[in-house]
Amino acid sequence: MYDLIIIGGGAAGLCCAGFAAKRGLSVLVAEGRERPARKILVTGKGRCNVTNNCPPEEVLKNVCGNPRFLYSAMTAFPPAKTMALFEGLGVPLKTERGGRVFPVSDSAREIADALVRFAREAGAEIIQAKAAEILVEDGAAAGIRDREGREHRGRQVVLAAGGMSYPGTGSDGSGFALAAAVGHTIIPPRGSLVPVHCAEGCCGEMAGLSLRNVTLTLWEEGKKKPLFRELGEMLFTHQGVSGPLVLSASALMRKEPGAYRLTIDMKPGLDSGQLDARLLRDFGASPNRDIGNVLGELLPRAFILPALRAAEVPPNRKIREVTREDRGRIGGVVKCFALTPVGLGPVEEAVVTAGGVKVTEVDPKTMASKVVRNLFLAGEVLDVDARTGGFNLQIAFATGYAAAMGAGR
Repeated sequence: MYDLIIIGGGAAGLCCAGFAAKRGLSVLVAEGRERPARKILVTGKGRCNVTNNCPPEEVLKNVCGNPRFLYSAMTAFPPAKTMALFEGLGVPLKTERGGRVFPVSDSAREIADALVRFAREAGAEIIQAKAAEILVEDGAAAGIRDREGREHRGRQVVLAAGGMSYPGTGSDGSGFALAAAVGHTIIPPRGSLVPVHCAEGCCGEMAGLSLRNVTLTLWEEGKKKPLFRELGEMLFTHQGVSGPLVLSASALMRKEPGAYRLTIDMKPGLDSGQLDARLLRDFGASPNRDIGNVLGELLPRAFILPALRAAEVPPNRKIREVTREDRGRIGGVVKCFALTPVGLGPVEEAVVTAGGVKVTEVDPKTMASKVVRNLFLAGEVLDVDARTGGFNLQIAFATGYAAAMGAGR
């Protein structure tokens, strides 16, 4: 008989295990994969953006799904405590652009190993076992039954089995089924932080083209103010666009994709007048060349033909034949290249899952279930998600800590 059984050995589960064991509870972590913290290894392109070096209020501004629910948890365990935890575990950290925090080693494995070490050294036991059922007796959680039919008894249970993104790491959606089986409402899961599929065939032509220092803007139909505008990196794919800017924008696309449009400013450092002056200078130096060749000084090669098509200027037009109106249309496309979203990548391609256990059924201070006594929920299994920048892992740590404190009571 354990004091606490945790379903899932990911960021939320291991954080919860370590803090609960430190409070003197006997803790068992049941992790379906042979190695815990598998998903952490693929975060931040293998570098692990472990949190964001900002106040808790700033974290909540970057939460797209149910930020109010996270207020208590994020206040109790803000990014500063996450950073202190890992540095206390011997993992030096560094802060990069946008407050993103990474291990100095740029190795996600160092973060994963530190979390496992934190849980084990605190006294938690970690076993390989995939939970098939949460045992409920007299309306209270009483342990789990694994897929081998073995029962593991516990006075309390934490469900931290993750969402549906990166299913190969164990985040396969089984946590939603476990929660639903004991009476919780599941908001239909969908991908958040996913590539965006676009109607324009030119995306396929430019597939593989990576853009840096561009501004991506997300517009919602009927709204004058953009939903999202940020400078950074993105890339074209065979089906549309992806990369950090696109993933962040996709988290705000809560309606049908057709309700939105994307625009790219290829030269955010130049206003329209400065861009026109640059075009005049480049054109003046080569009056007898084709415009398609001259624009190579300003734009990536793969982008030139799609840009000229959008501006309705033939690529073989001689510079001396380019009119002021042509130049104006080219400048307009460079400053505002429009794309039409038609779909989002599947949840399996998502960085995180939106949707999950309805948060009104969970106590925001302790992560305790309001449906089943002695059951707690933490991490991606909850209907909370955020933009890129370390915010989603911070949610996992904060809710894992809250569940540990709640169970400790």
